[in-house]
Amino acid sequence: MSTPQMDAQQLKGHLDLLLLATLEDSPRYGGQIIADVQAATDGYFALREGTLYPALHRLEKAGWIAGEFQHLPRGGSPVKVYTLTPSGKTELREQRERYERFAGAVRGVIGGGA
Repeated sequence: MSTPQMDAQQLKGHLDLLLLATLEDSPRYGGQIIADVQAATDGYFALREGTLYPALHRLEKAGWIAGEFQHLPRGGSPVKVYTLTPSGKTELREQRERYERFAGAVRGVIGGGA
């Protein structure tokens, strides 16, 4: 059975939440974020660089994440590694709460388990 395709409209409304949550446990660079989101969603969300990097820049401008160029142990050119800031942690908590209210309201209309 194939993995269902990502709905771009649903992703658009939840991208910031997904990115902030992905950075919650440890700093990551773009390629890691793409791989982690894809792995955590069993391939449902397949982020593209053209979607990811503008969103990361927006989150950085908002002060929710901080990016710093670092050399990785594997060598090569430095990559920008993103870290969740204290205000990003607050925003993540608030976005999670809004998402849970939204998901609960949708379940109330369409039915389904808790």
